[in-house]
Amino acid sequence: MTKAEIIRETLEKGGGVLRLTPTWVPRPFNRPGRRIRLHPDDYFAMGMERGAIVERWFSSITHVETEGARPDEGMSYVNVNDDPEQVVLFKDFVDELGAALIGKELMDRFGTWPMYSKFYDYMWPLFHHIHHGEEACKRYGDVKPKHEHYFFPKQYNQHTGEMPISYFGFDPSVTKEEVKERLAQCEVCDSRITELSRAWRIELDTGWYTPAGVVHAPGSLCTYEPQWNSDVMAMWENVVNGEVFGSESLSGYVPEQDRNNLDVIMDVADWDMNTCADYRERFFRRPMLERQGEGYVQNWICYGNDYVAAKHLTVEPGCKVTIADNAPYGCLVIQGHGKFGVFDCETPTLIRYGQLTADEFFVSCEASCKGVTVENTSKYEPLVILKHFGPDCGIPQVEAMKRPYKK
Repeated sequence: MTKAEIIRETLEKGGGVLRLTPTWVPRPFNRPGRRIRLHPDDYFAMGMERGAIVERWFSSITHVETEGARPDEGMSYVNVNDDPEQVVLFKDFVDELGAALIGKELMDRFGTWPMYSKFYDYMWPLFHHIHHGEEACKRYGDVKPKHEHYFFPKQYNQHTGEMPISYFGFDPSVTKEEVKERLAQCEVCDSRITELSRAWRIELDTGWYTPAGVVHAPGSLCTYEPQWNSDVMAMWENVVNGEVFGSESLSGYVPEQDRNNLDVIMDVADWDMNTCADYRERFFRRPMLERQGEGYVQNWICYGNDYVAAKHLTVEPGCKVTIADNAPYGCLVIQGHGKFGVFDCETPTLIRYGQLTADEFFVSCEASCKGVTVENTSKYEPLVILKHFGPDCGIPQVEAMKRPYKK
């Protein structure tokens, strides 16, 4: 059987639903929070030189842009026959099936599946960093902005790490010159750039939208992060929890001739967004009811932007519901067990590196429009599922983002 035949048969047998395998990502900085259900012996399974596994990516056709990454690192695979040695790249499914998998709208607008999601799980907060804004990405050629959205599920945060506080942008009183002075110290001393920022303590089961162009330092919770298909970034903080990052990190993706030009480096940021006085009102997100019925409730948890969205579905014990979401999506079971379409589903307690699981799926556009039946077969425990979408799902907007920035 050819790969194309395997791909089409797999989608048909799954009723338009694909089972995905865990995609693990190591990073050479920080330390693991150990909340992503990976076996304690396997945090360095991808090589000591690569660092600990601190992320799990979902529904991804995006390659990790860190030194030493394998050609397929960060990219999801599909479980086609329960043999971990015969999995097929999710990207191959997207390329082969096109609109039959992700729908006509996404194919016409982007030519592919344009987003993915992840868990990132760090014990310490991340560095103050930036994903280049829209205009900067246009200037630098084949670079896509990384718009991202955070949600902090209780089910994956039995502890909150060393500092559950996130920094966003800079205080409205801060000037560009003050920031430039700190960045100029990158190779000299600890710039302590977060002294110029502002921070909020993270609240479980809520989230934040972080547009490309905003400097941010996420706190130490295990975070569910739907985002655009990109891994582009630059670090604006040079000493973080004792780790030192040099000027090469500060000037990431800036053309070689401008690597020491602080005006060019700072120009990847949207200054008005970074310093607006009503930042929390614009970008903080509480769950918002999407629908509910007997035995279930589904909330929007990521919304108010033009790129990515996510929903949080809870099905009560012993209940069954069929839900049509009208757009393709990836999803993850974070609590309980039951049935998802034709497949058994369950939340893993402990995952060995390379092991298959029954917690991650991708739903085709057609299957989503028809509706997927979800059944909670537990007597006592809710079945909870996170769903991540692209911009074709009718993302609710918020009025605060339409107003001029408040200074």
